[in-house]
Amino acid sequence: MPTAFLDHPGPLAFAHRGGAAHAPENSWRAFEHAVGLGYEYLETDVQATADGVLIAFHDRTLDRVTGQPGRVCRLTLKEIAGARIGGTEPIPVLEDVLAAWPDVRFNIDVKDAPAVAPLAGVLRRTNAWDRVCVVSFSASRLRATRRALDRPVCMAASPLGTAMVRFGSPPAPRGSRGPRRPVAAAARRPVSAAGRPSRPLAERLAGAGVRCLQVPVPVATPSFIRRAHKLGLQVHVWTVNDRPTMEGLLDLGVDGIMTDETVALREVLIRRGQWHPRVTG
Repeated sequence: MPTAFLDHPGPLAFAHRGGAAHAPENSWRAFEHAVGLGYEYLETDVQATADGVLIAFHDRTLDRVTGQPGRVCRLTLKEIAGARIGGTEPIPVLEDVLAAWPDVRFNIDVKDAPAVAPLAGVLRRTNAWDRVCVVSFSASRLRATRRALDRPVCMAASPLGTAMVRFGSPPAPRGSRGPRRPVAAAARRPVSAAGRPSRPLAERLAGAGVRCLQVPVPVATPSFIRRAHKLGLQVHVWTVNDRPTMEGLLDLGVDGIMTDETVALREVLIRRGQWHPRVTG
């Protein structure tokens, strides 16, 4: 299913947390480094402060990244302003990052429920609908985000949606009676005898705005990639930081790779003739 966010020559190269191998994660310096390399796609996470400001930040608490205590959703932006990522870098406000590079696309991982409503406001004010993809490990957060948005945006599947593509049906509820269907049999369920994807599954995913599957390396098998492509979905793999794995995934036909090692991925794609940097102006 076409979407403006994915309308770029592939394979897509994503700078994971801005490219955390080269600068502190989700920092201005990381984003600037990736953009300077020519990256069209930046991956980041969002948390909401107590006063409803979205920041580019992975954890629910400040401790690991800044060395300071406190849960983000219980602190105001003013209270967080003095915290430094890795001891040196200020925490970016998402709206400022979107405004800084109006031609760059952002893969946004909604990390906590308080971030849902502020994200809708940010996209409304920046008119960034066509250059974001919304992601979450929580199906309920994805549903809440979809309801909160004024316009459809590209979305990645929830873990449940990914499992439906991978195994053919939702996992059996805990405590349900009766024998479980063998995985091999379940995997055949969404595909007809002729190899065509199940229409109900394709329609269900499309109706939820799902345009891609973002998965860890072990999930990106040849059969999974084929199944996703038959459903019209791209496959993006995270977080890939070594060159042999990058090469192997590209050989399999994945549509995108997320990496902390932005220099390495760029070099791999250049050597393969698959590097498509952002075009400015």
